[in-house]
Amino acid sequence: MTCVKVARGAGLYGRGMNAAAPSRALLALAEAKVPRYTSYPTAAQFGPLDEATYRGWLRDGIGAKDALSLYLHVPFCRDLCWYCACHAKPTRSEARIDALAAALEAEADLLAAALPEHGGVSHLHLGGGTPTILGPARIRALVMGLKARFGFRAGAEIAIELDPRLLEEAMVDTLGEVGVTRASLGVQDISPEVQARIGRPQPAELVSVAVERLRRAGIGSVNLDLMYGLPGQTTAHVEASARFAAWLDADRIAVFGYAHVAWMKPNQRAIDATTLPGAEARMEQAEAAGAVLSAAGYAALGLDHFAKPADPLARAAAAGRLRRNFQGYTTDDAPVLLGLGPSAIGSLPGGMAGNVLDERTHGDAVAEGHLPVARGVAVTAEDRARGAIIERLMCDFALDLQTVAPGMEPVVAAALEAMAPLAGQGLVEVSPGRVVVTELGRRFVRQVAACFDAYLAPSETRHSAAV
Repeated sequence: MTCVKVARGAGLYGRGMNAAAPSRALLALAEAKVPRYTSYPTAAQFGPLDEATYRGWLRDGIGAKDALSLYLHVPFCRDLCWYCACHAKPTRSEARIDALAAALEAEADLLAAALPEHGGVSHLHLGGGTPTILGPARIRALVMGLKARFGFRAGAEIAIELDPRLLEEAMVDTLGEVGVTRASLGVQDISPEVQARIGRPQPAELVSVAVERLRRAGIGSVNLDLMYGLPGQTTAHVEASARFAAWLDADRIAVFGYAHVAWMKPNQRAIDATTLPGAEARMEQAEAAGAVLSAAGYAALGLDHFAKPADPLARAAAAGRLRRNFQGYTTDDAPVLLGLGPSAIGSLPGGMAGNVLDERTHGDAVAEGHLPVARGVAVTAEDRARGAIIERLMCDFALDLQTVAPGMEPVVAAALEAMAPLAGQGLVEVSPGRVVVTELGRRFVRQVAACFDAYLAPSETRHSAAV
């Protein structure tokens, strides 16, 4: 694996950075394809995984006091947005949704029976797709059923991803009743022009109403997701959306870069690729969003998150306890993450496991009494050590190598050699026992992390652009 070489003298837009336009080499670095490092090894290393191996990981990898984290994936939406790169399908069939809900219940039964004694659930995350497509009754039955089967710890976080366009009063009331503590709303951009280019019409007023309803229902944390790099999007669009999110007083705001992977996601072919902002425009948009949110009092966390200083995510970052998993930046420190639903991914000490992708195959498997796992990767001691290094870089922008990487001298030496071009560009500073990503380099932390990735091939194209 080789890090991308860059030339001296580059700059970025934004505070603490040079005002000069980025150099050609820095733009090439921004366009490089690198993993998002929500896991290590990444999903690119997944291969076939049999049920017996997975059951062994469950049996042998969970202690009696270990907290569990659950991720439940609902792969359906009413309509599929053109920009979406998630595993999701459009449907309006109630029969199909009923079948999925029944399969999720059956999988939960099988998984609970396969677990040894454990310390209960500390985090539940419902993602998609659009989880609320299940409707209030199914959501209530599902969450209460998970609580009964697995046992939830006092103060457990229950988070859900929401489409503001599918958030009726009855659904909001149900989310409050089952104990949802955090809701994330997909906003992306508030401009009708940009929304038309991504197939997601969503008036800003609708988002405002959704936020008000959620707070009225007692949901303590409301988060908003924004995007830059969308078709026809300008810096002014991104700034307006960031100001809107701050005006709504969101507790957390994520600002993701759009990943155009139309060769993998056919729905993205509806987007005119010629209207996508280039690398320099994407960099400017990302910096502009950060400047707006920082001026509004939000703390910048990791690569793309912002939070109120009193938010648990901001406090964890300040204390060096920020974590990163398949859901992104999190406070979740459970040693075991279990995935339920089609395409859901989990992580155990023995390895990472992913379910079958198709919901019908998933339903058939659980109906026959099988855990629907199909793919994954065993994790070695070296993988865990490299993963810990990468996570700290992605979360803290710094490494104390003596603390994080004991006994990894050959790995560290090779990584630091690969990192030399980045250090020469001023993106990272290396001193004995310590690596620090500079203010200029924070936007490129994925490239710094890639220097510790033993699997990344220079020619890989499945990953998204770094900025």
